[in-house]
Amino acid sequence: MAHLKYEEFLRITKKLNEIGIIPLLMGSVGLEVVTDRSWDAEDIDIHVPGDKRGWEVPPEESIFEWEEIMDVMESLGYTLIDLHEHAFSNKGLCVEFGIIDTLPSFAGVELKELEIYQDRGVNFYLLNIPQYIKVYEASSKDSYRADQNNHKDSRKIDFLKSRMKMKEAQSDSL
Repeated sequence: MAHLKYEEFLRITKKLNEIGIIPLLMGSVGLEVVTDRSWDAEDIDIHVPGDKRGWEVPPEESIFEWEEIMDVMESLGYTLIDLHEHAFSNKGLCVEFGIIDTLPSFAGVELKELEIYQDRGVNFYLLNIPQYIKVYEASSKDSYRADQNNHKDSRKIDFLKSRMKMKEAQSDSL
């Protein structure tokens, strides 16, 4: 199913690219792309440009070009199910939009450090392992998130740190 979620991300992102948006693939689907391992993604998390104040701004104003994004999602058969979470649903698949501009204050990930990836002519940003560690460490401090996800973030952090140590050991031995 994760492969299907990535394919759906590409389908959505192609349309976003057409209106000038290069999104960031976040969450477990993005982590699956980076680690080539299944993380049982429940939804697709897409971050797009928006107000860096995040939750302090009314939801209909916090994401730039929100009306255009809603048009894109509706054209792909999605229905807005939660404005506050910027969540859409289509045939049981949930897509949530977040704000890329909150990354520096939330997790210390600078936007200028994000790398653009291209797959089948579709452009998007993807976090690297150290950036994912920063995001999951910041997320794990959020008590609501920790309660909701049964501490999956800590398992991801442990895996990512061990992956980094393996890569460091390999480069040291060269």
